[in-house]
Amino acid sequence: MKLKFMICMVALFFIVACGNNDRSTSSNEEVLDKDWDEIVKTTEGSKVNLFMWGGDEGINQYIDDWATPHLKEKYGITLKRQPMNTEEFMQKLLTEKKANKRNGTIDVIWINGANFKNAKQADLLFGSFSKKLPHFQNYIGTDNQIALFDQGTKIDGLEAPWGNVQYVFYYNSTHVDHPPSTLEELKQWIHDHPGKFTYPNVSDFTGNTFVKHLLVKGVGEKSALMAEEYSKEVIQSGEEYVWSYLEEIKPDLWREGETYPESLTKLDTLYNQGEVWMTMGFNEARAESLIENGTFPKSTKSFILKDPGSISNTHYLSIPFNSPNPEGAMTVINFLESPEAQIAKMDPAMWGEGTVLNFNKLDKADQEQIKNLNRGDSVLSTELLSNNQLPDLDTGYTEWINNEWAKRIFEQ
Repeated sequence: MKLKFMICMVALFFIVACGNNDRSTSSNEEVLDKDWDEIVKTTEGSKVNLFMWGGDEGINQYIDDWATPHLKEKYGITLKRQPMNTEEFMQKLLTEKKANKRNGTIDVIWINGANFKNAKQADLLFGSFSKKLPHFQNYIGTDNQIALFDQGTKIDGLEAPWGNVQYVFYYNSTHVDHPPSTLEELKQWIHDHPGKFTYPNVSDFTGNTFVKHLLVKGVGEKSALMAEEYSKEVIQSGEEYVWSYLEEIKPDLWREGETYPESLTKLDTLYNQGEVWMTMGFNEARAESLIENGTFPKSTKSFILKDPGSISNTHYLSIPFNSPNPEGAMTVINFLESPEAQIAKMDPAMWGEGTVLNFNKLDKADQEQIKNLNRGDSVLSTELLSNNQLPDLDTGYTEWINNEWAKRIFEQ
């Protein structure tokens, strides 16, 4: 009898488990089938757990002191920021997936790039939700490259853009009157000012991205393909321009191109010491704090190359497969994509990073608010940055640059 009872219990547990799986899967679909007003209505009084990197006080301040009270006031949602490194919460989700835990503890995650690719492949995400978000539809759009691909991985609505930084060049205006605006003008400037320009070794993310701009230029009309999966055909159409450009400027670089700064920090030091007159990097506003603390001279200003444009690096918010409150998660993400929240995030007193919203889709009042936001004298206008934005490229191009640059440039 005891054996029969145990067999029945195991069978019952198996049936219930399977039933729970079916209900959870259908529940995800049911949530996505709801209209937006119904989604928002069900979230009042609920709690949303946001798991994110917690190592920056400005970011934490924005979430805790601005976003959290606004969400409470507007929607009655209690947002709980849970500081955790991406690798840790990714491992947590993988463990829960293997254990078939259908009711987890994470509602929203901050993610991008390789981590998103891994999460998508492991089926760790809730579903295609971004098209449900009104602010995504109104101010970003499904045809925007940052909504289509995340460093070469097709997004399929599984994450929503949240923040963006762009690649800019910084220069000392004491020495440089008119900065270049194209790659060809930059080449000429380097020839005219030997020893006053260099870029980091391409093993550094900043140096690698400098070379990516050359690849975009060399590819020309096919450059839109570069935000998609890595393609050898794209490489073949652009590589001649890349290596001929780098070979031409090499003799006029700092130390005649015999050595390269191993990191952006080293390049910034050369710039601070006046050995070079330009530096570069992601985050159009990063110079402000460096000017304030004396790392950069006060005469520092910035520029972008309008030809080919400015590569951006975008990060996203997503919802895990087993979120206990997916409606609340969507409501929170939609709010964080609102003009109100994005403009507040641009304020250097808070976070100071760039917006993911298309400037031209904003109404005049929001455009004026952004224009009047004092991000610092070294920061270019959001309109200029938005109009010259390029998506980041598949990581396959990063590896190709690393391998080929070592053979063709560094070892020559």
